[in-house]
Amino acid sequence: MTPTSLLLLISALLAGLMGFAIQRGATCTVAAVGEVVSKRRVHRLRSLVEASLWVTGGLLVVQALGLLGTMPAGYAVTPLTVAGGVLLGLGAFINGACVFGAIARLGSGEWSYVVTPVGFYVGCLTLGYAASTPAPHALPYGSLVLQASPWVALAFVAFMLWRLGRPLFAPRPEASTQALAQRLRDALTTRVWAPHAATTVIGITFFFMLLLAGAWAYTDVLAELARGRADNLITGSVLLVALFSGAMLGGWTAGRFRSTRVSWRQALKCFLGGALMGWGTLLIPGGNDGLILVGMPLLWPYAWIAFLTMCLSIGAALVARNAFVARAPEV
Repeated sequence: MTPTSLLLLISALLAGLMGFAIQRGATCTVAAVGEVVSKRRVHRLRSLVEASLWVTGGLLVVQALGLLGTMPAGYAVTPLTVAGGVLLGLGAFINGACVFGAIARLGSGEWSYVVTPVGFYVGCLTLGYAASTPAPHALPYGSLVLQASPWVALAFVAFMLWRLGRPLFAPRPEASTQALAQRLRDALTTRVWAPHAATTVIGITFFFMLLLAGAWAYTDVLAELARGRADNLITGSVLLVALFSGAMLGGWTAGRFRSTRVSWRQALKCFLGGALMGWGTLLIPGGNDGLILVGMPLLWPYAWIAFLTMCLSIGAALVARNAFVARAPEV
């Protein structure tokens, strides 16, 4: 096996583990914003942001060691950034899940969500024909994260050790080695992971994929296909298959896989929602997976603004729907 093939194999295993974590944690921006609207809690939303922090911390450490390669450039904040965030949010709302959530739904056997990436691809394809949007221009300077002092990297190492160790070494009556091992087994075999556990695994696995295969998001693969680009298409396609396979494995091993027939109503919503998310991705540019795991860790303002706009759009749509349902006359 050549070194390139070995790196691709390791990256595929990491992508599979990432898909597994997405499914087990039911990771989804729509669910996170829904928790804020309905329960006034930010646990899921905070966990998504923490996934970005894991990638940031890893980048700081590798940069301090002088081992980091070229990272993606940032883009200027324009009205299209906000418009793209709105489209991402509305598309995720109509779809019933963001691009992360669609993976989790597929991993549970909800086959209507196969249409979401199809709609996303068609959205990316049609926007190029229907509108002459200007190509985004990369910023002429690098990320502040990659210019940080090595002491900042050391602080992140301390934070990561604390976050990983706190659940295992929290004071409890049993403190034996067997008890700690049981806690680890419980974390791996539980059917539904806590949002923090899932997003921690997502952040860590993506960071190592970033080092081995470069910046990658499954929405980027679909967008590149729509634009006729073949750069790293084979690698991206392999990782895409591994990601969905990991989600399927997660649903099956948890006993949550229930093959459900395709609902034409839901399939239509998935197609329309996917298309809107595809439009938003091209305008920003970047889907919410790329924003959370690439743009936000690098502290690019466009990524944070687009993600915030997406969350506000989902929240507004949820509030409007709840108000409509509350006022609808009973039949």
